[in-house]
Amino acid sequence: DPQEIELATASKRKLRRFIVIDEVVDKLYGSKVREYFEKNNVQHKILALPTTEETKSMDLVLNILHEVQNFSLDRRTEPIIAIGGGVCLDIVGLAASLYRRRTPYIRVPTTLLSYVDASVGAKNGVNFLQCKNKLGGYTPPVASFLDRSFLQSIPRRHISNGLGEILKMALMKHKGLFDLLKNHGKYLLDTKFQSCNGFAHHGDAALQTTRIAIETMLEELAPNLWEDDLDRLVDFGHVISPELEMRVLPSLMHGEAVNVDMAFMTYVAHARGLLDAREKEQILQCMRGLELPLWHSGCSWALIQRALRERLKHGGGQPRMPLPTGLGVADIFNDTSEETLERAYKLWVKD
Repeated sequence: DPQEIELATASKRKLRRFIVIDEVVDKLYGSKVREYFEKNNVQHKILALPTTEETKSMDLVLNILHEVQNFSLDRRTEPIIAIGGGVCLDIVGLAASLYRRRTPYIRVPTTLLSYVDASVGAKNGVNFLQCKNKLGGYTPPVASFLDRSFLQSIPRRHISNGLGEILKMALMKHKGLFDLLKNHGKYLLDTKFQSCNGFAHHGDAALQTTRIAIETMLEELAPNLWEDDLDRLVDFGHVISPELEMRVLPSLMHGEAVNVDMAFMTYVAHARGLLDAREKEQILQCMRGLELPLWHSGCSWALIQRALRERLKHGGGQPRMPLPTGLGVADIFNDTSEETLERAYKLWVKD
């Protein structure tokens, strides 16, 4: 920012930045990040950390805060910068919200999941007592920088993982987004969301998919940023997946666990008569095309029952179960019987 540089020059104070970067991203881009700050004469501290679901804890938050304190960061003029996937952005967001009761921070997402989800929300948090995101708060970043070129460096499975979160918004709110995923899913995986001129018949499916996914997510989040209303369509895929994901770590990534949840709930919707057989099969076929798991052996009936009990606590005594009522349309249901759930589960396992 030229104005910030002018202000810093006028006050004779050197620009300073504290950066937390995922250690894998640091291996790929760390030298460029350091070169950028050195060329712009910015005093900086880069902290590279292993940010995974297994390390997503208060211990890592406190590690960051010790380094922030040693850096003597000015919380009014020196935002913390987080560069990494969703776990990294969540951890740094929580650390920033705690340091001197709120320090501004900037998100730079480097995975598809963080690009369309973590980067545009206000939530941050860490896992606690083997429960996903049990500690956290609502502290939006001052900015998020979205650049799809990061995605070319991540494994194909990570692209598929992010597509699980995009599919959630497609099934809940946007038939056009569902059609994009159904028709161009393999292309998006093959190209890792890079716009390729050699694939004219796909148009710019990567740009369209990410733009619609982010806009749809913001539409849903913005009026209810602090979750005052617990009836949230964005909770589709998050009814049983928190319990499943933590129980089977590290075999399922977040978006994969979400998709297993969505696959089961698709069967529930069909069992309730909300989806016909053709719509159910279209959804499952789209999931297969995106190379997402439709089932996991760890998702037992006992685990589903535990997850639903936790859901009742989280939902103020109501299950608040988002279910598709068609392709791109959905509603919240509180009256799904255990008999319906068990019937759907048996058919899901059989299939």
